[in-house]
Amino acid sequence: MPKLLRITTVPISLHLLLAGQFRFMREQGFDVYTMSASGKEVSEVLKEGVAHIAIPFTRKITPFQDLRCLFMLMKFIRKERPDIIHTHTPKAGLLGMLAARICNVPVRMHTVAGLPLMEASGLKRFILEFTEAITYACATNVYPNSAGLKRFIEKHFGIKAPKLKVIAKGSSNGIDTGYFSATDELKAQAESIRQQHKIARTDLVFCFIGRVVRDKGIVELIQAFKARRNSNDSPGHKMSGMKLLIVGNFEEDLDPLPADDMEFLNSDPDVILAGFQRDVRTWLLASDVFVFPSYREGFPNVVMQASLLEVPCIVSDINGCNEIITANETGLLVPAKNPDALAAAMGQLAGDSSMRQQFGKAAREFVAANYGRRIVWDGILNEYRNGKG
Repeated sequence: MPKLLRITTVPISLHLLLAGQFRFMREQGFDVYTMSASGKEVSEVLKEGVAHIAIPFTRKITPFQDLRCLFMLMKFIRKERPDIIHTHTPKAGLLGMLAARICNVPVRMHTVAGLPLMEASGLKRFILEFTEAITYACATNVYPNSAGLKRFIEKHFGIKAPKLKVIAKGSSNGIDTGYFSATDELKAQAESIRQQHKIARTDLVFCFIGRVVRDKGIVELIQAFKARRNSNDSPGHKMSGMKLLIVGNFEEDLDPLPADDMEFLNSDPDVILAGFQRDVRTWLLASDVFVFPSYREGFPNVVMQASLLEVPCIVSDINGCNEIITANETGLLVPAKNPDALAAAMGQLAGDSSMRQQFGKAAREFVAANYGRRIVWDGILNEYRNGKG
C-alpha cells in the first residue's frame, strides 16, 4: 500500500480546504498521513480515518523555528518513508518539499492556492519569491489551482509543463454540490438569522465571507458600502435599507485594518459582524448579494459556495475569481482596489432583482457542471497513480 503524506501549515487548511479528500484516497488504496501544526481542527481530520502528525509550523517568517520544523520533518520522513508527499500553503510547501528532496522521496507534489508575494514589496517580496523558488525547485510536480496562477508562475518562475499543471479545471478540492444546495430547511434558518439581526424584508444585505484583512479588499468594501448607502439612485434601497454582513475572523497580527475602518465595522448599526462560522450556508442564504473584492486568490471556495446557493456575486477581476464568475453572465467583475467600480456594481445589483436571480441561477449551473468534488479528486488520484519522481 503506497504511503501518502499531506502537509499544510495549520490544521484548519486540512479540515476546511481538503475535507473528504483523505478518506477518498484511503478508499483508493493509499495509506494516508496528514501533518500540520496543532489545533482544534485536528479532531475533525482524524474522523477521516487518517493519522495526524503535529509539527509546530508558523505562518510568519521565523527562521529558527522553521529550521527546527525542517529537522522534525526529515526525521519523520526517514522513519516512515512515504512514497508521495503533497504539500499545500507556502510554509508547509517550502519545508515539506525541501525535506522531501533531501530525503529523496520519489514523488514530491505542491499545490499553489494563492501567492502572498503578489501583494508584497521590498525585502519581504524578495524573501517570499526566494522561498517559493526553492519550493518549486524541490518539487517534482507543481499544481496551481487556477489558470491565472499557472500563468503567473510560468512568467515569474519559469516553470513549464509537464511539471506545472492545473488539475481538472481548477480548485484544490472541488465542492460538494449537494451540500451547498438551498433546501427549505436552510432557507428557514436563513430567515431566522435575518429576524435575529433585525433585518427587514425590504433590506438588501451585502455579504462578505473570509479573513477580515486588507488584502481581501475590506477597506474598499467599506468605502463602497458607505458610498452606496448614502446614494439614492438604487430604487427601493435608500440609506436605511442596506446592511453589510461580515463573516470571518480579524487578523490583527498579520494584516490589520486601519483604525477608522475597525471603528466603523464595530460601531455602525448597519454592519453585522458574525465572526467565524463553520457552516456558512445559512449566512449566504440570509444575504442578497455576495461581495468578494480580494486583491489576490488561488481559486476561492467561497465564491463557488455562494454560486451554488444562487447568491449573485460581485468579485474582483483576478485569477480564480474570474474563472468562476463570467462578467455579465454569472455575476459582475470589478477591478481590484477600486471602490468606485465596486460601489457601481453594488448599485447595479441592488436595483435589479431580476438580474440577481438570473446571475444566481447561471452561476450555480456553471459551478455544478465544472467543479464537483469527484471531478477534482479523480484528477488528483490520477496524478498520484501516474506520479514519477
